[in-house]
Amino acid sequence: MNRRISGLTLSLIAVAIAGCGILPESRKIEYKSAGKVPTLEVPPDLSQLTRDDRYLVPDDAGKGTATFSAYAADRSPEAQAGQSVVLPQIEKVRVERSGNQRWLVVAAAPDALWDNIKDFWQETGFIVNIERPEAGVMETDWAENRAKIPDDFLRNTLGRLLDSLYSTGERDKFRTRLEPGAEPGTTEIYISHRAMEEVFISSAKDETRWQPRTPDPELEAEMLRRLMVRLGAEERRAEVALATPKAEPRARLATSSEDGSGKLEVFDRFDRAWRRVGLALDRVGFTVEDRDRSRGLYFVRYVDPEIDNASKKSDGVLSKLVFWKASETSAVSREQYRIHVADVGGRSTVQVLTSEGGADKSDTARKILALLQQQLQ
Repeated sequence: MNRRISGLTLSLIAVAIAGCGILPESRKIEYKSAGKVPTLEVPPDLSQLTRDDRYLVPDDAGKGTATFSAYAADRSPEAQAGQSVVLPQIEKVRVERSGNQRWLVVAAAPDALWDNIKDFWQETGFIVNIERPEAGVMETDWAENRAKIPDDFLRNTLGRLLDSLYSTGERDKFRTRLEPGAEPGTTEIYISHRAMEEVFISSAKDETRWQPRTPDPELEAEMLRRLMVRLGAEERRAEVALATPKAEPRARLATSSEDGSGKLEVFDRFDRAWRRVGLALDRVGFTVEDRDRSRGLYFVRYVDPEIDNASKKSDGVLSKLVFWKASETSAVSREQYRIHVADVGGRSTVQVLTSEGGADKSDTARKILALLQQQLQ
């Protein structure tokens, strides 16, 4: 049972929980964000229920009588051909995957999806902290999955009185990236997860620090599944489409034969590799400042999750009340990196370049490639 409770409170309730067993961790999702999610308002034109005309009494047009045959004729497809247009049944949202990465392909433009996706995150319990429609990037704040807190005897007995003192010691945030799809009129939606956990850094267990936790591809898949259902897919179909695949290696580290610099070989064509690298950069904590797809370049800076979480030092419960107030800019590295994706005969290569455009042979470049390789498997 992972909790962070003040020493005094812990002393007072130690006896009460001594006999309680540890319950298995819930697989439910119940995020609680730092701030308050704005209340969703129903637009005026949607506040009235749509009328259902299945039970309307047919109009006799002044004839004084109404017959079923006349009503059926009025309701026939031929009679209504000029009144309505039946849209063809098409697959509006589907899942694509490569390795352990999955994303949605939606038959709609990015601007038509933006507000819907923002509402999705707010209803899930997050505050949308960053919105950059021009770049197709939306990012939540840090939030806690309260469903992971076991419902033990003490918590059920005292209820909300002490509920705020319970904590999982974990925080999550999600970045959503919208890209124009390879097919005209479609949008590809990528969701990347970042995580932090609070750990003790003193033997007396009186001082804690937040540190990065491994991103969870299955949690990303669960969010994609929920978003897929929101966008119109059936629940069962979404579950099957996002079931855990048999992962096969989709990338490997190599050395360039030309200059000896490190590179990453990705077993995907350029357009797919380009999108997968963007998702991997989101996962490992890079912020994409600019990109040039025609040249295969991402211009990125590293976001230190420890600074981003503003929690190098924790002083107990009160420190948790302010850890999300870190400035986004203060967490971003001053040094910019160039990640180059190139097409090589149906496959792709990824390299880190210097500001002058040459291959970066530094240890930092090799570490970046190693991080990307882990995410591109």
